[in-house]
Amino acid sequence: MIQFSAQHYSKSAWFALVSSTTVVALLFGAFFLAEPSVSYGQVTSNDFTIKQVITGETAFLVQPSDVTTTGSINGVTGGNASGTTQFSVVSNNSTGYYVEIDFFDNGTSETMIGDNDAGTEIEDYGGDVSGEPSYGYTASTAAQFAYTVSSDTPLDTDPSFLNDGSDCNTGSTANGTTKATKCWKEPTTTAFEIVNRSNSAGTGATSTLEFDITVPASAVPAPIAQTYTATATLTLFTQ
Repeated sequence: MIQFSAQHYSKSAWFALVSSTTVVALLFGAFFLAEPSVSYGQVTSNDFTIKQVITGETAFLVQPSDVTTTGSINGVTGGNASGTTQFSVVSNNSTGYYVEIDFFDNGTSETMIGDNDAGTEIEDYGGDVSGEPSYGYTASTAAQFAYTVSSDTPLDTDPSFLNDGSDCNTGSTANGTTKATKCWKEPTTTAFEIVNRSNSAGTGATSTLEFDITVPASAVPAPIAQTYTATATLTLFTQ
C-alpha cells in the first residue's frame, strides 16, 4: 500500500512537471508571437508623401490669321496700307516662352512677290540696323514691306522692338503707338525673335503683329497692278 502511494505520487509529480513545462513553453511561444505586434503597437504616427507630376504645356491659344492690308496704294502715285493679326499663347511653364517669326523663302530676293508674275517690286524693308529693328520708319525710293510687334503685356515683346523714343533695344518698356514711333523690322527668311515672356501665362498672353506696305510716288521699281503676297511662320519655344 505504501509502495503504491509512493509510485502514485511519483507519477503525479511527473505529470505536474510535464504540464508546467508545457504551459511555460506555450506562454513563451505566445509571447514571442505577440511581441512584434506589441512593439508595433507602440508607434503612434508615421509620415508619408503623396506626389503628382504636372506636365508642361505651352501652345498657341489663338493662332495668327491671314492678313489683308487696308489702305489704297496706286502703282504710280503710291500710298500706304497696313494690317494686323493677333496671336495668344497659353503656358504653365514657370520660366516662360519665346516666339520667332520667319518668312517663306520663295526663291527671290524679296519676301513679298506678285501672285501673277512673282514680281519683286515690293522690297523688304531697308531700315534695319545690323539686322535689328530701327526706330521710326526709314523711307525709300522703292516700295517697302516691314513689320513690328507689340503685346498686351508690353514686356512680353522682345526687347529689340522696345524703344525710348529715339532708339530701339535700349531697355525700354514699350513699343510706340504710331508708325513714326515704333520699331520696324525687315522680313527675313532667317527666324527672328519677336516675343520673349519670362513667366507662365495660364490664361493666355496676347501679342499683335503689324505689317506695313509703303509705296512712294514714282517708286523704283514700279509695282505692277496685281496682288502681292508674303508667307510667314510663327514658331513657339519654351524657355
